Amino acid sequence: MGLRRVHIALLVVAVLGAAALVVGVGLAPRVLDSGLDAPAEPAAPPAPRWAAPAPLPPAAAQRERPGTAGLVDAEWVRAVAAAAGIPERALAAYAGAALAKHAERPDCDLGWNTLAAIGWVESRHGSHGGASIADDGTVRPPIIGVALDGGTTALIADTDGGELDGDAEFDRAVGPMQFIPQSWRNWVIDANGDGVADPHNIDDAALAAANYLCRATPTLADEPSWRAGIAAYNSDLAYLDAVATVAAQYSAAAARSTTSR
Repeated sequence: MGLRRVHIALLVVAVLGAAALVVGVGLAPRVLDSGLDAPAEPAAPPAPRWAAPAPLPPAAAQRERPGTAGLVDAEWVRAVAAAAGIPERALAAYAGAALAKHAERPDCDLGWNTLAAIGWVESRHGSHGGASIADDGTVRPPIIGVALDGGTTALIADTDGGELDGDAEFDRAVGPMQFIPQSWRNWVIDANGDGVADPHNIDDAALAAANYLCRATPTLADEPSWRAGIAAYNSDLAYLDAVATVAAQYSAAAARSTTSR
């Protein structure tokens, strides 16, 4: 997968450093005129190596929308979206894809939290560059990555005649889950039932990513297998750490929100 690596290091710093900055402000004891060195502030906890699959969301008793996004209980989506800071429409896509994949491949153990973390790292849940997700799941304006011209990226010559990415010379990653055109052709799927398989649609892209991950590794239920699956998506170590950290945070937020209900 030729996925956007821009800002990954900053993402890791932001995710890992934010908690340390908040905890450290005003909490470390002050030593005035004692002649002693002030105690060192506690170090930030290490980044998790992986993220266990979050519990599956409850299925909808009555669908509010078509396709995979309609598989998930709407009340759960609203509560967890608020707790985790994920747009409701994006969360419905991730959670619906996880439910659909579980029905087909329960042994894969793909958590919605992993899909959501990839969506955040790749495109800020379809909001990169001022984009937004329409009610049908389509991201507008389209999110197009940098040209994969071999400069600071892998070299991937055009494979789609510019049909998906608007570039007839080099491929570019596209959509909220940042598929390279050639990869999209391998995993193309229509998840929202509109008759069009579109990498710029978050339902289609999330289910395609789920299919990709469950083909890349037999299961995502243990650390080595999880890291192998994410590495197949993007092998950059900072990327793996960022996805693991965000996925773990999303799972924890969901647990808090469902406990308080």
